Amino acid sequence: MSVKATQSVGDACEIQFVDEEKVENVRRAMKSVEAIGLLAETFRILGDPTRIKIAFALSKEELCVCDIANLLGVSQSAVSHSLRTLRQMKLVRFRREGKIAYYTLDDEHIANLFDEGFRHVEELL
Repeated sequence: MSVKATQSVGDACEIQFVDEEKVENVRRAMKSVEAIGLLAETFRILGDPTRIKIAFALSKEELCVCDIANLLGVSQSAVSHSLRTLRQMKLVRFRREGKIAYYTLDDEHIANLFDEGFRHVEELL
């Protein structure tokens, strides 16, 4: 442990204190630069309200592009573009049935991410 006096700066520590054991535990648990980058990219992609609406809708029901466009009141082209972006990050997947492409979330992890995210923001409302 190291301790050094510093000037008070509101919500920061009033002294410099490093718990080296805790820091080392977290350092060992820290994810790789690649994993952190991919998560940051995932959150960046999900930072678009239209893509969040699409992903939320797909967390409830498998839908085709026409369904999603109708639900959101946007063009099929805009929906297709957003779905392509979501597919590139493996957030959604599709299956074709005849001439219709149906979309769903890629896996349960994505649904859980949305459930937890909305639980968090609903606490703020």
